Amino acid sequence: MTTSLADVAASGATLRAFLHGLPGVDRVGADQRAATLGTRSIKTSAKATAIDLAISMVDLTTLEGADTAGKVRAMCTKAVHPGGGAPKVAAVCVYPDLVAVAVEALRGSGVRVASVATAFPSGRTSLEVKVTDTALAVAAGADEIDMVIDRGAFLSGDYMKVYEEIVAVKAACGQAHLKVILETGELSTYDNVRRASWLAMLAGADFIKTSTGKVSPAATLPVTLVMLEAVRDFRDATGRQVGVKPAGGIRTTKDAIKNLVLVNETAGDDWLTPEWFRLGASSLLNDLLMQRQKLTTGRYAGPDYFTLD
Repeated sequence: MTTSLADVAASGATLRAFLHGLPGVDRVGADQRAATLGTRSIKTSAKATAIDLAISMVDLTTLEGADTAGKVRAMCTKAVHPGGGAPKVAAVCVYPDLVAVAVEALRGSGVRVASVATAFPSGRTSLEVKVTDTALAVAAGADEIDMVIDRGAFLSGDYMKVYEEIVAVKAACGQAHLKVILETGELSTYDNVRRASWLAMLAGADFIKTSTGKVSPAATLPVTLVMLEAVRDFRDATGRQVGVKPAGGIRTTKDAIKNLVLVNETAGDDWLTPEWFRLGASSLLNDLLMQRQKLTTGRYAGPDYFTLD
């Protein structure tokens, strides 16, 4: 299997044949399984452990046109010291022009700096600009790059263009990890989600990510389930492990725990670590901290008890 995969991208025809030869996704079955796993109840000490694990997996994110250096510095402080003895988050994700600010604020903390690139969120620009965008973010100190695929090319069947762009951006990343954003809300079918997942992994993605957070629907449980199945099957076929990052619409502790259950039951506990699973979010951290305080003290804190992101 590994040998044959090495030849998959030999041409557009072989790549298309491989992607369309993947098993189809049973939409009803995926929806039902995700819904069933989403009803799992976790209590007491297991819930406390899950909350701290979820906090450690958060990519604390601000991707707004009104972002300022001051906002990023404040977010970085919160990322390192969320409060109440909670663990630090996995990464802070910002636009490329604010990477240097985040790098300085997080120096020595162990919290990574992630940056969106490649004309986020549309991806509508030339490959030259995408590679330059990536290289500039890496030069500024980004540890991780979140790139968006060309959904227009993918949906029109030009899989080789998407593949070659991911390969080029991966090369521009150097030592930085590459997260490939599929924008699943625009892919229409679970079959397309599976194909895009495999395409990104074949091209060298270190992570596959659901969404930019700018398109609805974003990180639904069934879509994340399909992507987790893809990384599990890809590791079985190649021996290489790839991470998963659902992003967009994950706002509550309940949402986060549902995702952790999904990971454990679909891909396995090898993925239950910030190295292999992330939660892209802006408002999620506060809810996790509120629920954590409730478990610790028996009392809920109001939303205004925590800083706004």
